[in-house]
Amino acid sequence: MLSDERSPPMGTGKGIQQLALILLFAAILAGCASSNNAGGTSGIDQMIPGATKWGHYNGEPVTKWNPDGRTMTLLTELRYTDPHGEVWVAPVGSVVDGASIPRYLWSVMGGPFEGKYRNASVLHDVAYGEHKRPWQDCDRMFYYAMRCSGVGATEGKTMYYALYKFGHHWKFPIKRAKAVKYEGALVARGEEIPRAIPVNPTEINQARNWISNTDPSLEQIEQRAQTEAW
Repeated sequence: MLSDERSPPMGTGKGIQQLALILLFAAILAGCASSNNAGGTSGIDQMIPGATKWGHYNGEPVTKWNPDGRTMTLLTELRYTDPHGEVWVAPVGSVVDGASIPRYLWSVMGGPFEGKYRNASVLHDVAYGEHKRPWQDCDRMFYYAMRCSGVGATEGKTMYYALYKFGHHWKFPIKRAKAVKYEGALVARGEEIPRAIPVNPTEINQARNWISNTDPSLEQIEQRAQTEAW
């Protein structure tokens, strides 16, 4: 009777197949982890259009200069969804001139409709003209929209500080743009507040240095701006 010692043990072939599958599965997992790490090397603070941290745009603004030489009319709709899901729209026909941003800051950022500030400036101009939301919400939207367009943290926060302190604000009797009844109709529009504080370049430069050195939160920036805002 021949010995079966040279024959492979019962189930060895199946065991090899199972081991191969386990190794293949482990390799796939390792590849996925490597891919995820590679994709995550761009820090969460990276500013790119479409980044979920800063919201996202729909559409690109196309404008034409008006005969007055200082205003532009929007020929296409610009829509922006901020990180909280609020939608901001600059409709076709909107007239913008950058006036919602203190003119002194134009020298800091290179003009409200140049480069990375363009989309945020258009939206901010329209929001300030409508007065349909609290000015605080409009300024925050401007900050998020700037970051979504690629503006850096120090520049964006300096702009936010300057707007919060020196912007043309208005009273708003309700929060979050909920309509109220006035003279039999639902309205959601603010009342302009006369501002007596001119833009102070020294304070803006000091705030910029503070922001660059400490990277404060928006709440901390608001607290600093409020100390002498009125």
